[in-house]
Amino acid sequence: MALTFNLGTRRTVRGVAQGPFLLNADDLVTHGVVVGMTGSGKTGLITVLVEEAIRHQIPVLLLDVKGDLPNLKLAFPSFDAKHIAPWVEAARGDDDNIADPALVDEVAANRKKQLLACGITEKDLASYCESTHIRLITPGSDAGESLHLLSALERRSTRWDDDLVGARATLEASVSMVLRLMGRDPDPAQSRAHALLTAIAERRHRANLPADLGSLVPDVFEPPFAEIGVLPVETYMSEKARADLAADLNTLIASSSLARWREGQDLDVGKWMQPVDGKTTATIVSVAHLQDDERALALGVVLEEALAWVRSLPGTQRLRALIVFDEVYGFLPPHPQNPPTKRPMVTLMKQARASGVGCIIATQNPMDLDYRALSNAGTWIIGRLQTEPDRARVIEGLGEKKRGPIDKLVQFVAPRYFVVRTAGSNEVSLLQPRWAMSLLRGPMTSRELRKLRPS
Repeated sequence: MALTFNLGTRRTVRGVAQGPFLLNADDLVTHGVVVGMTGSGKTGLITVLVEEAIRHQIPVLLLDVKGDLPNLKLAFPSFDAKHIAPWVEAARGDDDNIADPALVDEVAANRKKQLLACGITEKDLASYCESTHIRLITPGSDAGESLHLLSALERRSTRWDDDLVGARATLEASVSMVLRLMGRDPDPAQSRAHALLTAIAERRHRANLPADLGSLVPDVFEPPFAEIGVLPVETYMSEKARADLAADLNTLIASSSLARWREGQDLDVGKWMQPVDGKTTATIVSVAHLQDDERALALGVVLEEALAWVRSLPGTQRLRALIVFDEVYGFLPPHPQNPPTKRPMVTLMKQARASGVGCIIATQNPMDLDYRALSNAGTWIIGRLQTEPDRARVIEGLGEKKRGPIDKLVQFVAPRYFVVRTAGSNEVSLLQPRWAMSLLRGPMTSRELRKLRPS
């Protein structure tokens, strides 16, 4: 029997309900694209999709750019108003900025009404909370769990014993991040500094020696090998060039800005996807607090680690896990732009399906998506789009004709409705998403995130 996600209500163009909208979970193995302008309900739909995955014991890795996805931690085991009271926005002009009990009760009553109308009972809420483990990771911040983004470089993993390809891939990503922080060329195929640092670090890992940044500095001055590739070290990189590299590396080590990237747990997507105390996991890596260039650096390293994990999995045609990237604008752009997130994301869209890992990317700017990513998406969920170029890009990605049935439907879709075409089917449906079990209260600040940490 097929595993299905109940995303809401299937409706006709005229709004007539046709029963529940059941999405075959295995359709997501061929990936999905969710597009829609601000206010279209895109993030709410993604929240529902993630909730359905967790309910069916499918672990999820979520990359959060806007600060909305931590709302998944606001799922409560009952309709009791006391659970949502700290998270209800106060009325306009309320002097103490705390929602009055009457307003909280009103929000709680509406939440109960909407969830019951979607067939979600208090028992369902309790079951969901009991079987779910939501982890919030905030690289470069202690608002959530901290993360050592350079752990593939500085902390030896067992991959060096049983997955050399994966170990090298994640090491290269960490070295690229170090070089970016130093203001040097991070390209593994072009940068001599990258080749030297990677060779030194790999030798140390394979010999069970420390490979923290401080340990690399002496080896940069005097490499512990005679050649890089087929060239003598001195021919490949002069003593002066190595001295400059060592000085830059030492300056980076001494900088206060580096410390926040080297604190906390190891970057280990495989571990994140494992159940915790029998509960299905959803791991949110939130970078909403970072600057744009820092976001790309952090998420690029996370995606490289995710790719290494995917490549370690046996093949399957069934959905094993989901990787969700909400608001991919700027992180998966067309040629020739090449941020650190692009290569691993495009590769995941090409290769992850063979391992049963589905990728869901969402954006309000479809014009910004690389065509290679679009061509690998089997499921399309299209909300309201503001401009004709956006609609044209989506229709092109679907392989449909302009002014065809889908084009006409997309032009007139209402807010919080979505046109859906699933993998392996030419059927087009209209979806009205169900009410999310999680309280959707919008982007959350670092101060609010700290309130969600376990006591």
